[in-house]
Amino acid sequence: MKAMEHLKTITHHRYLVRQHCFRVGLYWQGLTHDLSKFSPTEFLVGAKYYQGDRSPNNAEREDKGYSSSWLHHKGRNKHHFEYWIDYSRGQERLLGGMKMPVRFVAEMFMDRIAACKTYQKDKYTDASPWKYHLQSRLVHEIMHKDSLRLLEHFLQMLAECGEDATFAYVKKYLQHERKRARKQFIENHIKGRKREK
Repeated sequence: MKAMEHLKTITHHRYLVRQHCFRVGLYWQGLTHDLSKFSPTEFLVGAKYYQGDRSPNNAEREDKGYSSSWLHHKGRNKHHFEYWIDYSRGQERLLGGMKMPVRFVAEMFMDRIAACKTYQKDKYTDASPWKYHLQSRLVHEIMHKDSLRLLEHFLQMLAECGEDATFAYVKKYLQHERKRARKQFIENHIKGRKREK
């Protein structure tokens, strides 16, 4: 029975993320979001530790001292900032968060909204993802400051302006980012060709 409930939960979560991603133009990410949750490594653990009101990864972590499901998941899903942790080039700490591509910060934002809606159900408000984020502040100290700043900007805007206005803003932000990246690519390509001559 827990396996069916877990399947319903992750399917509902993916449905919400897909709908949100589509609204901001992240079609591929909406379709492929969290597919690793259906792998045996993640699904079987999720079914075993399913509770319905929070991530099974937390329950596994409490039971075993770590979450094998989470270690598998974060290494395959670029919308988690933990995917982007690498050896730091600075001297302050051994490991640090690398700057995330904007599209994955946006997907992380959609993931936070969907997770809060899935677990909080009728208690969800547009401020819920921001409040959840504030509870995990210490974890985010390792996240790259630019990626963290952008995520927090989106979360605060959602809490203050609501979903429609925020999603419209995120869509425009992503369109601007794509244009900027395209322009940068072309400029780099032209510079490279000039150096060859």
